[in-house]
Amino acid sequence: MQGPNKNNIYPIPNYNKLCFLKNIITNPNIIVGDYKYYDDFEDVKNFETNVKYHFDFIGDKLIIGKFCMIASGVSFIMNGGNHLTDSISAYPFAVVGNGREHAMDGKS
Repeated sequence: MQGPNKNNIYPIPNYNKLCFLKNIITNPNIIVGDYKYYDDFEDVKNFETNVKYHFDFIGDKLIIGKFCMIASGVSFIMNGGNHLTDSISAYPFAVVGNGREHAMDGKS
């Protein structure tokens, strides 16, 4: 075999600040291709905390292809980070729920 084994977590022996990201992701809404490198100065398991506003109830997915590199400190801001901009309020009534899911219907 030539090159690193895509099934290893750490492609560089004895160095745990760089990983193949696909092998550590636990969130089913984050899909990562083979040989995707991620570097983190502290801990590679920090990656999922850098995917901001990724709420299950929205249903969006973060999909990253093969042979990419992501550096330490990079954040991904998902659709859940958006607020209404054409309505009388930006308050997320639909998100907080408890009987207010439709409070903003027709209020733009």
